[in-house]
Amino acid sequence: MTHDNDLETLGFTTRAIHAGQEPDPRTGAVVPAIYQTSTYKQDGVGGLREGYEYSRSANPTRTALEECIAALEGGTHGYAFASGLAGSDAVLRAVLRPGDHMVIPTDAYGGTFRLVDKVTQHWGVDYSTAPIADPQAVAAAMTDKTKLVWVETPTNPLLGIADITAIAAVAHERGALLVVDNTFASSYLQQPLALGADIVVHSTTKYAGGHSDVVGGAVVVGDNVAVEEYAEVAAMIRFNQNALGAIAGPFDAWLTLRGLKTLSVRMERHCDNAEKVVEFLSARDDVTKIYYPGLPEHPGHEVAAKQMKRFGGMVSFEVAGGLERALEVCDATKIFTLGESLGGVESLIEHPGKMTHASVAGTALEVPPALIRLSVGIEDADDLVADLRQALDSTR
Repeated sequence: MTHDNDLETLGFTTRAIHAGQEPDPRTGAVVPAIYQTSTYKQDGVGGLREGYEYSRSANPTRTALEECIAALEGGTHGYAFASGLAGSDAVLRAVLRPGDHMVIPTDAYGGTFRLVDKVTQHWGVDYSTAPIADPQAVAAAMTDKTKLVWVETPTNPLLGIADITAIAAVAHERGALLVVDNTFASSYLQQPLALGADIVVHSTTKYAGGHSDVVGGAVVVGDNVAVEEYAEVAAMIRFNQNALGAIAGPFDAWLTLRGLKTLSVRMERHCDNAEKVVEFLSARDDVTKIYYPGLPEHPGHEVAAKQMKRFGGMVSFEVAGGLERALEVCDATKIFTLGESLGGVESLIEHPGKMTHASVAGTALEVPPALIRLSVGIEDADDLVADLRQALDSTR
């Protein structure tokens, strides 16, 4: 859906609260309605009211979310899906054809790798991996059949940073599109389209929804797609959204829209708390490595500082004692909940190698066995630090 251009002059939080969410003209309700309907009365055959005929094709609650997420990303077309992977699938099918090639990160979400390696390859699409912190390595991984470069920044779970502008230039020079998974940063901290990306994808399950109560995904495209061959890519994604049918239901769309209204204030607290957790971990002699782009020694620190407002709420670290100790720490926390996913108001802890990234074991994307990933929530920071302290101390 296309968002109102007048919103472009407004601040992020104003857009989050108002884009796609005008008061109901009939009742004055300030919160968009949940249109829990499958179909719509037509005014004669083909006489659609505001374009609605069947809720797989379009639903007013989903339209509100799509307009809002597009406005927040600075795009012109937004599409809401049943999950982040459903949105990713729609993008891959829109851009790639049998015989094509794509580049993915050596550090990526396990679900993305599974989709590419176990599903997309069966269509006859090949792929290569590249360390996205090095634009020249990305260029070297491309072939004359590369149509898509896919990056996450920060990456999951090693918090690697891609220079979006530099990789966009590399991709576009070879006639490929750049897709950026903006889930870890969120729309509030980073604007990939403004930095040269062609398509942005999100798992809105995470920071966009923000309350661990809804699963969803989003894709946003602007009007300035750099490769002429794909000038109509937004229409192709829209077609796939309807044809494949993995759409966000009205209640899920409503929950995500509600989450977006507080995204900016939540992200500030996530960042505050993550910085305090990193400060604590940095002082521990049994924490052997910390992955957080806010640290000056992080190899992507300067790039992250340039293209992000702040450094986010995700922190990964390795502990002395290897796999066994890492698993013990994950089991020992009391406020940090052992669980997959991220971006909710509550803090989560997980072991990527055994949980979210089990699918990449034995591949170039395999993660360190002693790695622990934290999704730092918005609880009181002192309580989070105390919880990590007791978990680390009790497992020495």
